[in-house]
Amino acid sequence: MTILFSCSVDDGHPSDLRLAQLLAAYELKATFYLPIANIEGPPVLHGPQIRELGQAFEIGSHTHDHCFLSLLGERQARFQIERGKSVLENLLGRQVTGFCYPGGRYGGVHVRQVEAAGFRYARTTRNLYLEPGPGRFEMATTCQFYPHGRAVYLRNFVRGGQWLKRRASLRRALRHDGWGARLHAMLDGALQDGGVFHLWLHTLDIDRLGAWSELDAFLRRVAACVPPSRRLTNGQLADHFFPPA
Repeated sequence: MTILFSCSVDDGHPSDLRLAQLLAAYELKATFYLPIANIEGPPVLHGPQIRELGQAFEIGSHTHDHCFLSLLGERQARFQIERGKSVLENLLGRQVTGFCYPGGRYGGVHVRQVEAAGFRYARTTRNLYLEPGPGRFEMATTCQFYPHGRAVYLRNFVRGGQWLKRRASLRRALRHDGWGARLHAMLDGALQDGGVFHLWLHTLDIDRLGAWSELDAFLRRVAACVPPSRRLTNGQLADHFFPPA
């Protein structure tokens, strides 16, 4: 069966540059969603580093200050969405068309604000999908590269809806005890049944977990199984399934 692979990376931690080297070594595409600052405290990439990353990878916005939009007033949310976009565009010298909702915390008003700001698509943190998701401004993922327990998978499944579309990935994941085995099982399912395998992660998590070798092995397997023509950025994935009007 035919599989499409897409990878996205959130929060703009300086270790994103290490991941960029790893992805380049396997000729894998990715989209990096960058805030300009992070109110939670972790360091972020700065101007020259953003420009370096943007030479080889798609750059999307993650608000200006990595704010959960659902905790903001409407005016504050609009500022975060619009300002994050404009600063990145000034740094890169080109249009930034992709957006990711920090923490997956958003509502309908924020979807409309993102579209009004001139973004072409947006990504959520919904998981267990082997398809792009319900729409261009609510794109979903398959799994996060993180040691989530069974309870997290089950809670996300229940809250995320569209259960029939996500049930097979949940079953494959829960057959295994180790989180690495779960990720590989979901990849096995995508390779068997076809569809979209969308991996997302934070490089700060990889640092804290000491999981760079596990990530390397997973990406090596993807590169061996997915032809280069089937490796897409998030923007390419959006255009493939939701062609612009």
